[in-house]
Amino acid sequence: MQPRLVLAAGLLSLPLAGAPLASLVANAQQVGNLDAPAPKPKSYVVYAAEQQNVTAGKRSVLELHFRVVDGFHVNSHTPKSELLIPTQITLQPAAGVKAETVEYPAGTSFSFSFDPTEKLDVYSGAFTVKLPVVADAGTHTIDGTLRYQACDDAACYPPKSLPVQVILTAK
Repeated sequence: MQPRLVLAAGLLSLPLAGAPLASLVANAQQVGNLDAPAPKPKSYVVYAAEQQNVTAGKRSVLELHFRVVDGFHVNSHTPKSELLIPTQITLQPAAGVKAETVEYPAGTSFSFSFDPTEKLDVYSGAFTVKLPVVADAGTHTIDGTLRYQACDDAACYPPKSLPVQVILTAK
Protein backbone atom coordinates (compact mmCIF):
# COMPACT_ATOMS: atom_id res chain seq x y z
CA MET A 1 0.00 0.00 0.00
CA GLN A 2 1.31 3.49 -0.86
CA PRO A 3 2.15 5.87 2.05
CA ARG A 4 -0.28 8.36 0.52
CA LEU A 5 -3.17 5.92 0.73
CA VAL A 6 -2.38 4.97 4.30
CA LEU A 7 -2.27 8.62 5.32
CA ALA A 8 -5.49 9.42 3.46
CA ALA A 9 -7.31 6.49 5.03
CA GLY A 10 -5.97 7.49 8.44
CA LEU A 11 -7.13 11.09 8.04
CA LEU A 12 -10.59 10.05 6.90
CA SER A 13 -11.08 7.81 9.93
CA LEU A 14 -10.06 10.48 12.47
CA PRO A 15 -12.99 12.02 14.34
CA LEU A 16 -12.04 15.71 14.26
CA ALA A 17 -14.57 17.97 15.92
CA GLY A 18 -15.98 20.60 13.56
CA ALA A 19 -13.88 19.52 10.54
CA PRO A 20 -16.04 18.68 7.50
CA LEU A 21 -15.25 15.49 5.65
CA ALA A 22 -14.55 17.41 2.38
CA SER A 23 -11.81 19.39 4.15
CA LEU A 24 -10.15 16.20 5.36
CA VAL A 25 -10.27 14.70 1.85
CA ALA A 26 -8.75 17.86 0.33
CA ASN A 27 -5.92 17.78 2.86
CA ALA A 28 -5.28 14.10 2.14
CA GLN A 29 -5.07 14.79 -1.61
CA GLN A 30 -2.25 17.31 -1.09
CA VAL A 31 0.07 14.59 0.14
CA GLY A 32 2.61 13.67 -2.54
CA ASN A 33 3.33 10.27 -4.01
CA LEU A 34 6.97 9.35 -3.44
CA ASP A 35 6.84 6.81 -6.26
CA ALA A 36 5.77 9.39 -8.87
CA PRO A 37 8.48 10.53 -11.30
CA ALA A 38 10.12 13.82 -10.36
CA PRO A 39 9.18 16.81 -12.52
CA LYS A 40 11.65 17.49 -15.32
CA PRO A 41 14.17 20.15 -14.31
CA LYS A 42 13.93 23.49 -16.02
CA SER A 43 16.39 24.36 -18.76
CA TYR A 44 18.08 27.73 -18.42
CA VAL A 45 20.08 27.72 -21.67
CA VAL A 46 18.86 27.09 -25.23
CA TYR A 47 21.13 25.93 -28.06
CA ALA A 48 20.41 26.90 -31.67
CA ALA A 49 21.76 24.05 -33.81
CA GLU A 50 22.51 25.30 -37.32
CA GLN A 51 23.99 23.53 -40.34
CA GLN A 52 27.36 25.15 -41.11
CA ASN A 53 29.47 25.05 -44.27
CA VAL A 54 33.26 25.18 -44.32
CA THR A 55 36.05 24.77 -46.85
CA ALA A 56 37.45 21.22 -46.84
CA GLY A 57 41.03 20.95 -45.57
CA LYS A 58 41.18 24.60 -44.44
CA ARG A 59 40.98 25.97 -40.92
CA SER A 60 37.45 27.31 -40.36
CA VAL A 61 35.64 28.60 -37.31
CA LEU A 62 32.22 27.19 -36.40
CA GLU A 63 29.87 29.28 -34.28
CA LEU A 64 27.71 27.70 -31.57
CA HIS A 65 24.86 30.01 -30.58
CA PHE A 66 23.36 29.85 -27.09
CA ARG A 67 20.78 31.94 -25.28
CA VAL A 68 20.29 32.18 -21.54
CA VAL A 69 16.60 32.37 -20.57
CA ASP A 70 15.49 35.85 -19.48
CA GLY A 71 15.84 36.47 -15.75
CA PHE A 72 18.85 34.15 -15.43
CA HIS A 73 22.57 34.21 -16.06
CA VAL A 74 25.22 31.47 -16.16
CA ASN A 75 28.77 31.61 -14.90
CA SER A 76 31.25 32.36 -17.67
CA HIS A 77 34.01 29.91 -18.56
CA THR A 78 36.20 31.82 -16.07
CA PRO A 79 34.05 32.60 -13.00
CA LYS A 80 35.62 34.86 -10.37
CA SER A 81 35.22 32.30 -7.58
CA GLU A 82 36.47 28.73 -7.42
CA LEU A 83 33.16 27.86 -5.74
CA LEU A 84 31.25 28.61 -8.97
CA ILE A 85 30.98 26.11 -11.79
CA PRO A 86 32.30 27.41 -15.13
CA THR A 87 30.40 27.10 -18.40
CA GLN A 88 32.26 24.48 -20.41
CA ILE A 89 31.76 22.61 -23.66
CA THR A 90 33.00 19.04 -24.00
CA LEU A 91 33.03 17.68 -27.56
CA GLN A 92 33.40 14.08 -28.71
CA PRO A 93 35.93 13.33 -31.44
CA ALA A 94 34.38 13.11 -34.91
CA ALA A 95 35.86 11.18 -37.84
CA GLY A 96 37.24 13.51 -40.49
CA VAL A 97 37.22 16.58 -38.23
CA LYS A 98 40.12 17.96 -36.25
CA ALA A 99 38.76 20.35 -33.62
CA GLU A 100 41.00 22.88 -31.93
CA THR A 101 40.50 24.54 -28.54
CA VAL A 102 37.06 26.08 -27.99
CA GLU A 103 37.04 29.90 -27.86
CA TYR A 104 34.65 31.34 -25.27
CA PRO A 105 33.40 34.93 -25.31
CA ALA A 106 34.33 37.36 -22.57
CA GLY A 107 31.82 37.40 -19.74
CA THR A 108 29.96 40.39 -18.36
CA SER A 109 30.56 41.75 -14.89
CA PHE A 110 27.60 41.14 -12.56
CA SER A 111 26.96 41.83 -8.89
CA PHE A 112 24.09 41.03 -6.54
CA SER A 113 22.20 43.85 -4.84
CA PHE A 114 23.00 42.38 -1.41
CA ASP A 115 26.79 42.61 -2.11
CA PRO A 116 27.55 45.14 -4.87
CA THR A 117 31.30 44.92 -4.15
CA GLU A 118 31.57 41.30 -5.35
CA LYS A 119 31.71 41.08 -9.14
CA LEU A 120 30.96 37.84 -10.97
CA ASP A 121 31.82 37.01 -14.59
CA VAL A 122 28.65 35.76 -16.33
CA TYR A 123 26.86 35.19 -19.62
CA SER A 124 23.30 36.42 -20.05
CA GLY A 125 21.09 36.73 -23.11
CA ALA A 126 22.75 35.45 -26.29
CA PHE A 127 26.36 34.31 -26.39
CA THR A 128 28.45 32.58 -29.06
CA VAL A 129 31.18 30.01 -28.59
CA LYS A 130 33.64 29.52 -31.45
CA LEU A 131 35.09 26.18 -32.49
CA PRO A 132 38.04 26.20 -34.90
CA VAL A 133 38.13 23.04 -37.06
CA VAL A 134 39.79 21.49 -40.08
CA ALA A 135 37.43 19.04 -41.80
CA ASP A 136 37.73 16.51 -44.60
CA ALA A 137 35.22 16.82 -47.45
CA GLY A 138 31.75 15.59 -46.55
CA THR A 139 29.08 16.06 -43.90
CA HIS A 140 30.15 15.62 -40.29
CA THR A 141 28.43 15.64 -36.91
CA ILE A 142 30.16 16.60 -33.67
CA ASP A 143 28.33 15.68 -30.48
CA GLY A 144 29.00 17.30 -27.15
CA THR A 145 27.69 18.76 -23.95
CA LEU A 146 27.49 22.25 -22.52
CA ARG A 147 27.78 22.14 -18.73
CA TYR A 148 26.69 25.27 -16.90
CA GLN A 149 25.41 26.64 -13.62
CA ALA A 150 22.47 29.04 -13.82
CA CYS A 151 21.62 31.72 -11.29
CA ASP A 152 19.00 34.41 -10.85
CA ASP A 153 19.21 37.52 -8.66
CA ALA A 154 18.62 35.49 -5.51
CA ALA A 155 20.27 32.08 -5.90
CA CYS A 156 22.36 29.72 -7.99
CA TYR A 157 20.96 26.35 -9.02
CA PRO A 158 22.54 22.91 -9.41
CA PRO A 159 24.65 22.50 -12.55
CA LYS A 160 22.99 21.21 -15.71
CA SER A 161 24.16 19.62 -18.94
CA LEU A 162 22.76 20.56 -22.34
CA PRO A 163 23.33 18.22 -25.33
CA VAL A 164 25.03 19.99 -28.24
CA GLN A 165 25.23 18.72 -31.81
CA VAL A 166 27.22 20.55 -34.48
CA ILE A 167 26.53 19.57 -38.09
CA LEU A 168 28.92 20.80 -40.76
CA THR A 169 29.52 20.23 -44.44
CA ALA A 170 33.03 20.62 -45.82
CA LYS A 171 33.31 21.25 -49.58
